[in-house]
Amino acid sequence: MLVITADQVNSRQNADEAENAINDVNERWGDHLVLPAERTAGDEIQLVTNSASTALSIVLALTRSQHWSVGVGIGSVRTPLGTHARESTGPAFIAARAAVDRAKKSATRCAVESDPGHPLAADASALTDLLLILRSRRSPEGWELHDLLESGLSQREAAATLGITPQSVSQRAQVANLRAEAAATVAIANVLDNLNNEVTSQGGN
Repeated sequence: MLVITADQVNSRQNADEAENAINDVNERWGDHLVLPAERTAGDEIQLVTNSASTALSIVLALTRSQHWSVGVGIGSVRTPLGTHARESTGPAFIAARAAVDRAKKSATRCAVESDPGHPLAADASALTDLLLILRSRRSPEGWELHDLLESGLSQREAAATLGITPQSVSQRAQVANLRAEAAATVAIANVLDNLNNEVTSQGGN
């Protein structure tokens, strides 16, 4: 299982973002969650999924806002799971706690841990850091195009929406490294999925 624990950055100085984040995550990815996102304590949220691609998508959404430190814990869980994440436990939850604590000290505000420990956890963490650094350098124009394409528009349709030529859209996509991000996202999800399979088989319930 993959457990995500996210802690709001500078929550004492900023408005509480937990409810907005919970609603967004559950609306967009609820069908792929084993336990939905919920507030576990104060300004902290937690969720459980068995889908590596879903976990990575949620990580990218939360870190984009720069309002969250995000830890991904991977391992087995004690079954039966509780009705809520806060009622559940197991190695994946312990790993998520270690990961979010490490994320708070990371420039990218993200970390991946596994329990039992596995070399792929360090690989996943490093690769995710690279992807987050790439995304952090994207211009507002690049994000505008990213979001249009993510909504399902083709590049030609995005060009019409933006009022620019298809050639300009292609150039903007290249500058924004959208193709590189798409390829990296698939690759990192594969690493996370392999890690999930490895440590779950080692750890049991």
